[in-house]
Amino acid sequence: ARSLRRVFSFCWVEEATSLRRKERELLAPLVALANREAMSHRKFEAPRHGSLGFLPKKRTKHHHGRIRSFPRDDASKPPHLTAFMGYKAGMTHVVRDVDRPGSKLHKKEIVEAVTILETPPMVGVGVVGYIETPNGLRSLTTVWAGFLSEEVKRRFYKNWYKAKRKAMTKYAKKYESSSEDVDKEFERITKYCTVVRLIAHTQVKKLKLRQKKAHLMEIQINGGTSVAEKIEYAKSLFEKEIPVDTVFNASEMIDCCGATKGHGTEGVVTRWGVTRLPRKTHRGLRKIACIGAWHPSRVSFTVARSGQNGYHHRTEMNKKIYRIGKAGDPKSASTEADLTEKSITPLGGFPHYGEVTQDWLMLKGAVVGCKKRCITLRRSLLAQTKRSQLEEVNLKFIDTSSKFGHGRFQTKDEKDKFLGPRK
Repeated sequence: ARSLRRVFSFCWVEEATSLRRKERELLAPLVALANREAMSHRKFEAPRHGSLGFLPKKRTKHHHGRIRSFPRDDASKPPHLTAFMGYKAGMTHVVRDVDRPGSKLHKKEIVEAVTILETPPMVGVGVVGYIETPNGLRSLTTVWAGFLSEEVKRRFYKNWYKAKRKAMTKYAKKYESSSEDVDKEFERITKYCTVVRLIAHTQVKKLKLRQKKAHLMEIQINGGTSVAEKIEYAKSLFEKEIPVDTVFNASEMIDCCGATKGHGTEGVVTRWGVTRLPRKTHRGLRKIACIGAWHPSRVSFTVARSGQNGYHHRTEMNKKIYRIGKAGDPKSASTEADLTEKSITPLGGFPHYGEVTQDWLMLKGAVVGCKKRCITLRRSLLAQTKRSQLEEVNLKFIDTSSKFGHGRFQTKDEKDKFLGPRK
């Protein structure tokens, strides 16, 4: 009898435990959900500070922005350039009407911050042909123009003052006698290459900057049914000025490549955004409390550390062009609603930059880098589909008041009329 009781009790306990297991399995998701609401895991409440996608955080080598990939070629369009260079002048604000049916902002005025980039015409000085290989593109040959200005020759020297300044003098003689050698190189590009890029430089002397050395870049030529058509287009741009309005249009979306504003060496709180330690912490509180376990006996790369902050290379996508201004236009900042004759330069000039005298671009929002920094502009890689991206921009007012302090007057004439005769 005792042995039978033991067997029955053992079976009953086993059956009960199996039922409990099933209950636990069924209730596990509900329990997890309840726990998450009550006391969450660190993953939900305190994610890591700072992105690891931008490592290493060090000073960039590409000081004027590097284009890592150009837009995809489209043979249905005529040959055209896909990038340009400009210099950051400063910021202002504009008032415009929003044209977005269905939105609460539709047909209402909105104030937006804009950045002004001065973009003097670039000059084409060469062509590079690239061959497609299993390891990517490889340059086959380069053809230069017959004449190169002094500002681009300065780019080839470390010290222009001490140099003999003989760069490209032998190459220029190829054009003097007969251009057979040059034509052969063009034929090689036409025969073997699939990608053609124009070498162009900025005219930095047209700006009132201390720099005399031009910025040089390769701009991919897209469009055209054949490589020969691209070559002819590139040859037509040799030693000629390329205005910015031949590359970009108003209300178009573009990408900006450049170096951010540098801040030197910074601590972990500023550099990574980690939380400060409690007030009574010994030996400082703007620190990391624990930089890792005893083993492995090294500091992980994921731990926030002090070091260089800023002057990193960044590419910002989808910046809308609000307006393209022409050099010497006294009404470049006038609109249909504001008929005041005024140029884009604010009263007293842009702080730390001066007057804008060349062609310029107005981009929505902020752009990386400090004043006077060279920014590389690229056509958008993607087809735009959003309504805000396809929207036509109609500016009602562009602010040109002084950017030193609280500007009250839009033009000097307005200021003189209000203040009257002065000493």
